[in-house]
Amino acid sequence: MKLLLQEIRPAIIATFVLAGITCGVYPLLVTAMAQAAFKDQAKGSLIIGADGKVRGSSLLGQNFSSERYFHTRPSAAGSGYDGASSSGSNLGPTSQKLRDQIQERLTAYRTLNGLAADAEVPADAVTASGSGLDPHISVKNAALQATRVAKARNLPLPQVENLITAHTSAPTFGLLGEARVNVVLLNLALDAVK
Repeated sequence: MKLLLQEIRPAIIATFVLAGITCGVYPLLVTAMAQAAFKDQAKGSLIIGADGKVRGSSLLGQNFSSERYFHTRPSAAGSGYDGASSSGSNLGPTSQKLRDQIQERLTAYRTLNGLAADAEVPADAVTASGSGLDPHISVKNAALQATRVAKARNLPLPQVENLITAHTSAPTFGLLGEARVNVVLLNLALDAVK
């Protein structure tokens, strides 16, 4: 029995030491480094309104349905932009259900934005992102919505277009992806216009 305890003792000590490092020291160290180097991102990239209240995150889309706002991509995440249900639809290009959804979204998008029945619509206006939480749309998508938003808010179209330009991000590192517009930040800027 004494021999067995001598053999098990190092394993038990190693388990507790490694648990302390991997469950305590390492997470605290990574959290401290993240808070020091990437303070905004470590706290969720929260958007704080003029009233001091949290309005959302610049990394997560929100469901805007009013004509006064730019609309984000469709979301397959739960009831729409539900972080707990983040996922794509898992519908493939041969799926009839996906084709039907896209056709419905095309018709609704064209009608809402006063476009011709055969007008070209950007893919991001009718398809969900992989996570279902993407807050960005293409510049073309924003431009097609600008007239509707300007009319609904009784604003000059050039003013709305200037807001789109101000909230457009260049491709990552200048070459990855394409220019994109953060809809959450754009809509908050619209609300701030007097």
